[in-house]
Amino acid sequence: MFGATDPQSADERIAQAEGYVGLLSTIGIERGIIGPREVPRLWGRHVLGSAVVEELIPGESDVIDVGTGGGLPGIPLAIARPDIWVTLVEPMQRRVDFLDEVIAALGIRNVEVLRARAEEVDPKGKADIVVSRAVAPLGKLAGWCLPLARVGGLMLAIKGQSASEEIARDAKTVRRLGGGPANISLCGESKLSDPVFPVPATVVAIERVR
Repeated sequence: MFGATDPQSADERIAQAEGYVGLLSTIGIERGIIGPREVPRLWGRHVLGSAVVEELIPGESDVIDVGTGGGLPGIPLAIARPDIWVTLVEPMQRRVDFLDEVIAALGIRNVEVLRARAEEVDPKGKADIVVSRAVAPLGKLAGWCLPLARVGGLMLAIKGQSASEEIARDAKTVRRLGGGPANISLCGESKLSDPVFPVPATVVAIERVR
């Protein structure tokens, strides 16, 4: 994660992650990007819980984060994986302004912000990976995310305990939208001994097959 070897030093990446948490917990609260009750969970649930999804992302992938809000999961993924390119898709201007400030302040070089809704993103069908976190039910999410992925690319949806139920309920919708069978991965299981990372991230992975 933040400590793997690459051209960018581990110390620099850790400093960026700490800076991101600091910005979320200060101006992020002031601007209504997150609620004050989330501060104790920023590291474990939000930042690390997003960054571990990098386990499912191949090298040098083009990644789109749909409905990124305050930059989750896209910013932690960009910090954890300097080899990928991340586009943060967010329709609300105040969030876009916050994201632009975060990227500039922390010097994150492999991320950009696009003010748009998922259905407005152009070109479609180009991304290797389309990620999302707590955005919408799986069926609706597939309608936004699968068209952005290339054939053979993946939609990765960070979900909670409802993942299996959503997969069963929305399987027909996902197939109609060009998605293959859904698989559940628990990212971060090897890191459960870390006290700031209490649970793995439940991720639903769906390949775009047509």
